[in-house]
Amino acid sequence: MPLRGQKIGCLGGGAMGEALVAGLLREGLVTPSALYVSDINHERLEYLQHKLGVNVTIDNTDVVKVADITILAVKPQVVVPLLEEIGPAIRVEQTIISIVAGVTTAKIQSCFKGPVPVVRVMPNTPCLLGEGACAVSAGTYAAEENVAKAMAIFAAVGKVLAVPESMLDIVTGLSGSGPAYMYVLLEGFIDGAVRLGLPRDTARILIAQTMAGAAKMVLETGEHPGKLKDMVTTPGGTTIAGLFALEDGGVRALMMKAVAAATDRAREMSGLK
Repeated sequence: MPLRGQKIGCLGGGAMGEALVAGLLREGLVTPSALYVSDINHERLEYLQHKLGVNVTIDNTDVVKVADITILAVKPQVVVPLLEEIGPAIRVEQTIISIVAGVTTAKIQSCFKGPVPVVRVMPNTPCLLGEGACAVSAGTYAAEENVAKAMAIFAAVGKVLAVPESMLDIVTGLSGSGPAYMYVLLEGFIDGAVRLGLPRDTARILIAQTMAGAAKMVLETGEHPGKLKDMVTTPGGTTIAGLFALEDGGVRALMMKAVAAATDRAREMSGLK
């Protein structure tokens, strides 16, 4: 149990911070008394304390002083001042986990004295429902035990994989931005059905469940998506007619371009391009 006896602090009590804390409690990995959340919003802290029973404070340093694991869950534009604030209180035996987009482990490490273990994670918004897709990358000083702690935390809100940090910008372009791509596809299919006369609410439920079910088939069968596609596609049938329209519109190339464009932007944000 990587999290046994660990006190976990979350700097930032926004939607993702709440999702992580709630996931840890839901899975029984820690008790409320072992969780500490800081935020500048007093009302938000009162809400989290009332809903989850965790320790709350407006002082980031107070959290860092007691936590064995500290999660950075703030917006990119405030992370540097935050790191400067908490730097003197950071201890080398702590594990620092960052979900701040576009900020490398090297940048975070440079704000601390000594070899502080830093682990970077790219989650996505379905973590809010316990269905996230998360990738974990180790910084220079992060050992296996530090990575194991991060993976245990994010496994509480979805599926988690370890990847080299050099690939994390691609992950950002794929699963980090991916929910938005899925929503665009869903909206397009819904509008297509509405155009032909199906009520919008009916179309929304049917295609959303279809997407969820198809994704579950991929994850649980382990089969290549192409093989699963062929199982639905009969010669001269309706599915192949629809697939031809998608291919004629270059849908695969557009998907590949979307991932590439988002990856390029992530690299720009990380200062790697």
